[in-house]
Amino acid sequence: MSADIIAANKSFGGWQQRLRHASRTLGCEMVFSVYLPPQAETRRVPVLYWLSGLTCNDQNFVTKAGAQRYAAEHGIAIVAPDTSPRGEGVADAEGWDLGQGAGFYVNATREPWAAHFRMYDYVVDELPALVSAQYAAAIDGDRSGVFGHSMGGHGALTVALKNPDRYRSVSAFSPICAPSHCSWGEQAFGAYLGPERAAWAQHDTCELLANTQLPFEILVDQGEADEFLDRQLMPERLADACARHGQALRLRRHAGYDHSYYFIASFMADHVRHHASLLCV
Repeated sequence: MSADIIAANKSFGGWQQRLRHASRTLGCEMVFSVYLPPQAETRRVPVLYWLSGLTCNDQNFVTKAGAQRYAAEHGIAIVAPDTSPRGEGVADAEGWDLGQGAGFYVNATREPWAAHFRMYDYVVDELPALVSAQYAAAIDGDRSGVFGHSMGGHGALTVALKNPDRYRSVSAFSPICAPSHCSWGEQAFGAYLGPERAAWAQHDTCELLANTQLPFEILVDQGEADEFLDRQLMPERLADACARHGQALRLRRHAGYDHSYYFIASFMADHVRHHASLLCV
């Protein structure tokens, strides 16, 4: 199990790399990015997995979030996968919010998606195993955190709740908090998982909180000028679910900020610091 490095750039004393590999889980070629901080040259460092939002790939985060500076300061590696399988023979849809670029971090069970759209297994199992093998001397996979934006914020929260023994920290920017109750989630879950809402609940943060709570605080940042705030993101549902089920949550709302990477970059330092407080111990 290995990946080929297709690009490498020095950044804040470390290395920003981009890699390609053949994914057995997804049945296609996949590209992902890894930032190795300078500390990784002499010791194994913890790792953060970033899950991106609709229409994005790994490069949106790498080029816009400004995370390398803070990862270098705290000595944390960051892995950023693509948002879905891609390529010839991979199912797609006409809209931008379903199909390629919109994997929603679930394992599809319905055709034509089931053959390739297994993003949950990819980000939880295959990719971490590949990273641990390829960077065995540099990355400590036992100290892992996960964070993301929008669809990726949904992915980060659900992945952490479904694997409380795997991740030591989680945060999100503008997450889709209750996908079973918004049009983005209803469309994706209906297509990938079918009409039974019991299957949807296994990938809905607010539903998962009824049975699982994490032993650490969840950090969520939300812009109040976000154009998707009321119709798609619904952070009030997350706050209510956390309060009802005893999950520690720090939900911060920011006047004037929208859904873009300008917002993400503005508070990236806080998120990396949040993860460092739990991973760098």
